[in-house]
Amino acid sequence: MDMGQLTSQITLMFLLMAIGLLINKLGFMHGQTATDLTNILLYVVSPCLIVNAFEQHFSVTRLQALFWVMLGILLTYGVMVIVTNLVFKRVTDVNLQRIMRFGAVYSNAGFMGVPLASALFGSAGVFFAVASLAGFNIFCWTHGIALFTPHKNQRHMNWHQILLNPNIVAIAIGLLIFISGIKLPNLLNQTITYVSSINTPLSMIVIGNSLAAVKLNRHTLDYRLWAPLFLRNLLFPIIMLFMLRLFGVQGIPLYTTVLMAACPVAGNVVLFTLQAHGDTSPAVTLMSLSTILCLITIPIIFALSDLL
Repeated sequence: MDMGQLTSQITLMFLLMAIGLLINKLGFMHGQTATDLTNILLYVVSPCLIVNAFEQHFSVTRLQALFWVMLGILLTYGVMVIVTNLVFKRVTDVNLQRIMRFGAVYSNAGFMGVPLASALFGSAGVFFAVASLAGFNIFCWTHGIALFTPHKNQRHMNWHQILLNPNIVAIAIGLLIFISGIKLPNLLNQTITYVSSINTPLSMIVIGNSLAAVKLNRHTLDYRLWAPLFLRNLLFPIIMLFMLRLFGVQGIPLYTTVLMAACPVAGNVVLFTLQAHGDTSPAVTLMSLSTILCLITIPIIFALSDLL
C-alpha cells in the first residue's frame, strides 16, 4: 500500500468534508436537505456504484477471494458483538451503553469506506467493498437495531429491511451480472456510471454538514467514550486484519476490507438513538471524534497491514 497515496486521499476526503461544513455555516443546507441527500446516496447512488463495480469479466479466483473476505467479515462481526457486550455491560446508563456498543461495532463504511476504496482501488476495490456493506446491513438491522429496541419488541424484527435494502438488492443484481456475464445496454451503463461518479463528493459533503452541529466541550466530552473510540478506530480493524490474514486474503481484497473496517463510527448511531428517544449528544460526539481521529488511525492500520 502506497501510504502517500492513502494519506493524500484521506486528506482530500477531509477537504470535501470541510466544504460540507462551510455549506452548513453559510446556511445553504438545512435539516431536510441533508436528509434528502442522504436518502439519495443510500437508495440511488450507492446501489448504482455497486452494480457498476460488478460489470467486469468473471473470474473464479476473484469469486473465491470474495467468499473468504465475506467469511472473515462475518466472523469479525461476531467477535465485535461479543467483545462490546462484555466490555460495556457494566455501564449503568442505558442510553450511553447502547451508543457505545453500537458505535464500537459499526463503521461508516458506506459513506466513507466506499468512496475511499473507489478512489484508491477503482472498481476492483468497490467489488470487494460490497462484502463489507452486506455484513454491515445484516448485522446493523438485526443486532444493531436490537440494541435500541425494547426486549418485548425484538421478536418482531423486520427482515424485509435487510433483504429489500437497496444495497443488498444491488449486490444480488451485481453478482448475477458478474457470474452470468450479462452486458447492460450502453445507455443504461452510462447512466449508472454517471450516477456512481457523484458518490465520493456528495458523501463527504453530507458528512461535513453533519459535523457542523458538533460542539466539543467539557459538557459533551465524556471520558467513557474513549473506550469505544479505541475499539472502533484501532482494535477492531486490527482484528479484521488478522482474521483475513488467517484466511490467506491479500492484495486489494485485504486492503479494501481493512479500509472499510477502519472507517469511523457509523452515522446510524444518531438515527437509532433518535428513534429510541434517547439523548443524541454522546452519539454525535462519538461519531465526530471518530471521524476526526480516522485521519490518523487509518494510516496506522495500513502501516500495520504492511508489516504483518
